Amino acid sequence: MLLSLVSCKHTGTSQSKVEGNYFVNPILPSGSNSNAFFYKGKYYYTHETNDMILLWETSDITDMAHALCKEVWRPTDPKSMHNLWAPEIHRINDKWYIYYAADDGNTDNHQIYVLENDAQNPMEGTFKQKGPVLTNREWNWGIHASTFVYKGIQYLIWSGWPKRRITEETQCIYIAKMKNPWTLDGERIMLSSPEYNWERQWVNPDGSRTAYPIYVNEAPAFFHSKDNKKLIIYYSASGCWSPYYCIGMLTCDAGADLLNPKSWTKATEPVFYQSPQDSVWGPGSPSFIPSPDSTEWYILYTARNIPNGITGESESRSPRLQKITWDKSNMPVLGKPLPVSTLLPKPSGIK
Repeated sequence: MLLSLVSCKHTGTSQSKVEGNYFVNPILPSGSNSNAFFYKGKYYYTHETNDMILLWETSDITDMAHALCKEVWRPTDPKSMHNLWAPEIHRINDKWYIYYAADDGNTDNHQIYVLENDAQNPMEGTFKQKGPVLTNREWNWGIHASTFVYKGIQYLIWSGWPKRRITEETQCIYIAKMKNPWTLDGERIMLSSPEYNWERQWVNPDGSRTAYPIYVNEAPAFFHSKDNKKLIIYYSASGCWSPYYCIGMLTCDAGADLLNPKSWTKATEPVFYQSPQDSVWGPGSPSFIPSPDSTEWYILYTARNIPNGITGESESRSPRLQKITWDKSNMPVLGKPLPVSTLLPKPSGIK
């Protein structure tokens, strides 16, 4: 427990300025690929910490400085103890599951892993590894797993490679049914590949870049229209180190075959993207949470205050929260990422 407290302390305290019923982003000073799940009056939050998984518990997600934090997983297997990316927590069949990606020290060997905890409260009990998820027979690369249950069927969505990288890397969005929370039921099916120019940016404005071209569709997140007639998969596109990192959208009619790529329509433009005039660059990695009283929905995402985030610089992304609205067709309106100076009302129902 002492190790857990020390590790949490090292993540820093919240920069949010809390004033009565208002807050200011970011909700923590740093943290990429943030994710949260609301359950019985509590938010369970996590983000990338590279060599372990931390979990926060709070009734006020805008006041993370006072949230309870615990280290819930630190791997020891050399095959999966490096580069822990994008943890996500879910509750399925009365148990808690955390999905994340890890490798053996070579990022080309990233695979998806699943942890299980049967305690009522994920801050209690023990998370145990259920093993890697075999997303394809070639054990090709897989990251950024998310899951959802629709009409009694559990699905996994994630980012993967069609084939191993040689001179360039292409990340695509895949979907598959699941037999259980750690086993796929059938072959992976590609729903989206980086085809538009806004999905294929990998060079920063100052010329800094990765060692080879990387075209990105990653960080899928399941959501829905207000009337539940449309299903949505949001995803992030272009390099996360660049100001061009943004959020795209796939939509599908409720009741359609989710495993048929033709069921999904891809937006031709990003739906959430940089706002240079407000010093917000590279917004992405979305997840969606309700207000405590369930009258509002919020997008949780990460962004940076500087244009470039190329490898070699300290992590500059931070988690941010914004309320979404709905258009006349009951589709979500994400708006634009607001500057960190914006005073925002707390989610409805936070006391």
